[in-house]
Amino acid sequence: MLKQQLRQQLQQKLSPQQIQVIRLLELPAIELEEKVKHELEENPALEEGKDAPDEFDQTDSEIGDNSDSMTENNEGEDDLSLGDYLTEDDIPDYKLQEIREKSTKKEDIPFSVSESLNEFLLQQLGFRNLPEKEVKIAEYIIGNIDDDGYLRRDLGAIADDLMFQAGLDISEKDVETILKMIQDFEPTGIGARNLQECLCLQLQKKEQTPETPIAIQIIQNYFDDFSRKHYEKILRGLNISEGTLKKAIREITLLNPKPGNAWGGTMETAMSQIIPDFIVDSNNGEITLSMNNRGIPDLRINKGYQDMFHDYTNNKANQTTERKNAVQFVKQKLDAAQWFIDAVKQRQETLMRTMEAIIQLQREFFLTGDEATLRPMILKDVAEKAGYDISTISRVSNSKYVQTNFGIYPLKYFFSESMQTDSGEEISTREVKKIMKEHIEAEDKRKPLTDEELANILKEKGYVIARRTVAKYREQLGIPVARLRKEI
Repeated sequence: MLKQQLRQQLQQKLSPQQIQVIRLLELPAIELEEKVKHELEENPALEEGKDAPDEFDQTDSEIGDNSDSMTENNEGEDDLSLGDYLTEDDIPDYKLQEIREKSTKKEDIPFSVSESLNEFLLQQLGFRNLPEKEVKIAEYIIGNIDDDGYLRRDLGAIADDLMFQAGLDISEKDVETILKMIQDFEPTGIGARNLQECLCLQLQKKEQTPETPIAIQIIQNYFDDFSRKHYEKILRGLNISEGTLKKAIREITLLNPKPGNAWGGTMETAMSQIIPDFIVDSNNGEITLSMNNRGIPDLRINKGYQDMFHDYTNNKANQTTERKNAVQFVKQKLDAAQWFIDAVKQRQETLMRTMEAIIQLQREFFLTGDEATLRPMILKDVAEKAGYDISTISRVSNSKYVQTNFGIYPLKYFFSESMQTDSGEEISTREVKKIMKEHIEAEDKRKPLTDEELANILKEKGYVIARRTVAKYREQLGIPVARLRKEI
């Protein structure tokens, strides 16, 4: 049975302009530069230039008149609407969660390297005079080697693949024979199936020293004990002195645990290059802030497109269908260009106000560079001072960097929770972590400080912190437990 119901529902929707601002806020400087270049290429109504002409503007009534005129002359055509002026990508679902999910998807950025690891290995394979069957096996193995240089696929699975895909009737042992040949290629350690094998391959091929045989025995027979730093077991098992063990361990630590990274690192290095979004300079107690816009040009509306649209709106009579369709396209591009210009301006203003608030809250640090002067600061503190929502501050602080007189820092560096000393003074947890790190760096490596001992040291200094909190801070600093910090 069909029923009609009247229901009142409150929904919050974002306009396309707001969506564009949200997306731009999350972009760091280098990605914004790419976005601006993309827009300049895609939209002919957008161009570079400082002395911008009057911004394109049209009232709702003009748009309505324009739409009516077109509808009268083109029955069946839809009125000009928001959908006419934007591409499908510019008008996603207005749910904020979906916008966030979409914005986290990274586009592939083309890059150039001289030679990939795969190509380097295939080049070495070409120097071997092998039968066609063995070449196919070797090529398939090389194709399965990961970027870090490891072969993590089971040899039996590779043999099965070659049987079904290439019709090669081979055994797992045949695959292993070819793999052994590939493991003789450069870089040393390539094609290893695990870290233990990778280190063994490097030790066997390196220039031999008196300690090399001991190092090989440690990796082959005492790898778990070595990983867990159970040096006493190794000393007893090999019946060697601490000095000999120390030299053997030094040989091992100089090896490359990821031999493929010399090639895979090319893209990582290019992509991880830090371009600061802000530049903060302090001199004689004065702090100046500026945006790093060196790669971002000034933008303006193309005057030719603007004149074309105004010419149509002033002479609507006796216009041909083709002319109206052309103007509709022009209107779309002009709207998109103006919205993008406004979004970039709003992004710059939001970033500047946010950074100004951070400087006010952390003024002492920007004057001295002393980490101990950092005050406890959370997103809410900056949001209140800048006059924005917490979510906006979160987007601004994500993936943004600031260049100071003391180095380049991510904005997230300045945020930390607060805690109280036994005297009731409020301090940043960063100060506690700094004290922990200093004591760990100065500890006796034969007997590293446990979390319990670190908690007692902090207690003596007036910081009452539980052992589990010390463990949490130590992990945040990337410092392993005491047992793994032990040296001989």
